[in-house]
Amino acid sequence: MKKIITKKILNEHNISSKEYNMILNIMGREPNILELGIFSVMWSEHCSYKSTKKWLKTLPISNDKVICGPGENAGIIDIGNNDAIIFKMESHNHPSFIEPYQGAATGVGGIMRDVFTMGARPIANLNSLRFGDPKNKKTKNLLRGVVKGIGDYGNCVGIPTVGGECFFHKSYNNNILVNAMSVGLVKKNKIFYATAKGVGNPIIYVGAKTGRDGIHGATMASAEFTDDSEKQRPQVQVGDPFVEKLLLESCLELMNQDVIVAIQDMGAAGLTSSSFEMASKGDCGVDLFLDKVPCREKEMIPYEMMLSETQERMLMIIKPEKRKETYKIFKKWGLEAVEIGKLTNTNKMNLYFNKELVGTLPIKPLADSAPEYDRPSSKPKRLKKKKAIKKIISKEKLKKVLITILSSPNHSSKSWIFNQYDSSVMGDTIFASEMADAAVIRIHNSKKAISITSDCNPIYCKADPKLGAEIAVAESWRNLISTGADPIAITDNLNFGNPEKKEIMYEIKQAIKGIKKACEELNYPVVSGNVSLYNETKGKAILPTPVIGGVGLIKNLNYRKGFKMNEKSFIYLVGKSKGHLDLSVFNQHLNIKGGNPPKVNFTEEINNGNFVKKLIQKTKIIDGCHDISEGGVALALAELCIANKMGMKINFLKNKKQPEKILFCEDQSRYILIVNNKKAFESLARNDGISFQKIGIVGGKYLDFESQFKITVKKLLKTNSKWFKNYLR
Repeated sequence: MKKIITKKILNEHNISSKEYNMILNIMGREPNILELGIFSVMWSEHCSYKSTKKWLKTLPISNDKVICGPGENAGIIDIGNNDAIIFKMESHNHPSFIEPYQGAATGVGGIMRDVFTMGARPIANLNSLRFGDPKNKKTKNLLRGVVKGIGDYGNCVGIPTVGGECFFHKSYNNNILVNAMSVGLVKKNKIFYATAKGVGNPIIYVGAKTGRDGIHGATMASAEFTDDSEKQRPQVQVGDPFVEKLLLESCLELMNQDVIVAIQDMGAAGLTSSSFEMASKGDCGVDLFLDKVPCREKEMIPYEMMLSETQERMLMIIKPEKRKETYKIFKKWGLEAVEIGKLTNTNKMNLYFNKELVGTLPIKPLADSAPEYDRPSSKPKRLKKKKAIKKIISKEKLKKVLITILSSPNHSSKSWIFNQYDSSVMGDTIFASEMADAAVIRIHNSKKAISITSDCNPIYCKADPKLGAEIAVAESWRNLISTGADPIAITDNLNFGNPEKKEIMYEIKQAIKGIKKACEELNYPVVSGNVSLYNETKGKAILPTPVIGGVGLIKNLNYRKGFKMNEKSFIYLVGKSKGHLDLSVFNQHLNIKGGNPPKVNFTEEINNGNFVKKLIQKTKIIDGCHDISEGGVALALAELCIANKMGMKINFLKNKKQPEKILFCEDQSRYILIVNNKKAFESLARNDGISFQKIGIVGGKYLDFESQFKITVKKLLKTNSKWFKNYLR
């Protein structure tokens, strides 16, 4: 008998000869094209995490607030009074480069479905964006398309986009990153999971009709880009936010009717992943009747139906006696719901089309037993320690560097982006972007709020992946602390190049080790996340970019803190400044290369963070708070002046021989506090053994570094706001 599966077909499905031999052993026969396609998406890097699974298992995933860690659609944490927060971050990198508007839009839609699939109403979205060099001919259009896609989708569904980050670097010229995070609110007794149960229970398809968009999307996301990548536009999903809104409201209504046994979003790998994953978790089998799948295109075949990644679709298992209620609710919302299958006790997926059995596959091996690789790794030569060159800096040069930083793509105001997002819809946004270190969202009809943030410094991660990842976690933790929150847990999105290359695999392993260490030290576990690999083109990989999304609880709205300043308040620096300038924004703008990221002393990190949190939560002596990160004290103070349109006099630089080390160093574990009671603050700080320094006072029209230089607040505002305006006009 002639073989159906050729080497060419295996290559088209991104399946290695070793993996194909595994498939033959599992099947006991040669698969047909449909069955091979199903293996290809379920065993893709995007769906199976086959290169990282071994290392992801080492991450801490629990504390006393975690209800559900990795393994479900999203992570869940307890915030008290029967309330829980469900959250996750996902990537839509490859699709967004090929088709920026739809790629970004459907990334937002997909992550929101992960959240409301579990019974939560989304209450906030964030995003973490990486673009190439602004001078690159593609960057401007990619930026416009991605931002518009994110804004349009979130605005149409009516979920506020409240924060995020945007970073430019030439390594992302041909591999932009679009990481989307969504946060939802649910009652603890109303959480839904994707565990199929009950032989004979009907399987219901609801939402948009299936089309040919997105076929092999998961496979595409598991391979490097080539010159032909832009021809893959048909593999990019097309979104409809209005259908998403209907799906959201109908599913949440249905969840209050004691109807649903299990529910799963049809995301990556579409009908395939949703059906296999639910069945595997419930140790059952499935019969699917593919001729019943609603299709919007003519003559679609089973292969296309199973691999399509058409958006705005759900798969659910319902109680058979509740069919009438189910159809009634979906009809009310104008959605088509169709019974396309049933649960069995076979532990197999049987696929029927026009009464013919067209495929049969064992469920567990596909869902749970994908290949797990311990890929070889080696330390990149670039990580050999190099000392940064020291330069003598004049006062005028210091001033010029600060102005340059404020007007640079990475540190200028992102208001052009944020203004396209509706951050106030739903009426519970307390702080959005540029108002505080993290976004703050009120829990409706309560006195509490959550604080949410995303963070990563790829420059640090390039120089030292482990330490860079530690810093990303610690920075997110400080961001939450600065708003008055108790940090609880994180979600991560690990963006790297090709894991089959030893040096890239080294970066991945080290970054995970860094996340592990930081999360363990801070009692700040990983409850959900995503891995996005093969972010490289023609052998050129992106900077290692392990993005961290953090969530914390503000127990009382009265605790919340942002960038507020009052005239004549005192400005204090909390934490030790050791003068670390290697890899700093300051050095980058002076073209000083080499060196390593600053180290994280977790004892100091915890002590300083807990002290700041205690001041915010238990006293009234703090007006505002800002953590210190990129750009050091100088940039943090400038941002406070800009946010308040108010000046300050900084008086701790007199007789300092190297003021740049004080102003621009990026040592960790530090905060700027705006204090209204000097005596009380200093007494509390001394009692707790906290390193602090009074550095100035609020007031005036200048950011005045006495004995060094000063800049008018007016100029700060103008300087900080002009880059995007000039770039996009």
